[in-house]
Amino acid sequence: MGYEIAAGLRGELDVMVVRKLGVPWQPELALGAIASGGVRILNSEVVGVLGIGDAEIERIAEQEGRELERRERIYRGDRPLSEVRGRTVILVDDGIATGATMRVAIRALRQRDPRRIVVAVPVAPADTVERLGAEADEVVCLESPEPFIGVGRWYADFAPTEDADVRDLLRRARRDAWSGISP
Repeated sequence: MGYEIAAGLRGELDVMVVRKLGVPWQPELALGAIASGGVRILNSEVVGVLGIGDAEIERIAEQEGRELERRERIYRGDRPLSEVRGRTVILVDDGIATGATMRVAIRALRQRDPRRIVVAVPVAPADTVERLGAEADEVVCLESPEPFIGVGRWYADFAPTEDADVRDLLRRARRDAWSGISP
């Protein structure tokens, strides 16, 4: 989706790698999330209600941190992060449930001083969209169905995007004439 948006707007495409910190016995439930640069958020309500201790959180964060670094190497190689200072950044995701990974992405980007952060997703619960609106400059969400059962429920095909596909789209974006145009 990010590739199509970047192409349509004739903007630069890059990847913001974040990782959900999943509850050990229910990995799809986020107890928090991490992003590059040591940015971490925790869902204190989930952590408290489920009694997840600091040692377990650190173990999960360390494991997900290794995966985050692996994916950054695979997707970016030795290419530096795109410059975002003073620019409008559109953070795109295929859908949002709790908002943990998007919140950590917003916070990591804020450290890099963009002019504006716009979150763009096809589907998310209304309360999550509202919470993200307090952190992003703008949130564009096409559907907020109630009840919200999960992101995958709103797709005919919710197969994961393979690493090779992500690398290919990033290469294509750098190659195409529209990539890298300033705002």
